[in-house]
Amino acid sequence: MEEAPVEKKLVGKISHYFTNIGVGVIELSDELKVGDRISIEGATTNLQQTINSMEIEHENVQSASAGQSIGLKVEQRVREGDLVYKLG
Repeated sequence: MEEAPVEKKLVGKISHYFTNIGVGVIELSDELKVGDRISIEGATTNLQQTINSMEIEHENVQSASAGQSIGLKVEQRVREGDLVYKLG
């Protein structure tokens, strides 16, 4: 039996990456919340992870919506312009 393809929805893009702390900044075009599984994809980036925590202006938040920028600890290097998808 074939597995159904995982649904992907574009929710934002990486606007900055802080190498020293391993945090990516995502400009959101849609809602994202703690517990969501995401995929970050670019020319040399292919990373899937679950969001354990995220911050807006150094404050921990449970969810964020379109138009906001969030800081997210990422498991590997991401690059400006990488696209962020919510997996569902």
